[in-house]
Amino acid sequence: MFNSTTLTHAEQQIAAERIHELMANGMSSGEAIQTIANEIRESAARAKAQQKSEQELAEDFDSE
Repeated sequence: MFNSTTLTHAEQQIAAERIHELMANGMSSGEAIQTIANEIRESAARAKAQQKSEQELAEDFDSE
């Protein structure tokens, strides 16, 4: 259903701190959570795309 990204405890702590910072600057809690969640998803998607690209390069190299 959802593209679930697993975070370490340290990553969760950083995300919580960033949410609190956004809220301290006047953002609603829901918007802050959504903002950070979107950033985490985008970062995970970039990492996955990079990993796939590196894997394809390795496969191309191995087939030569």
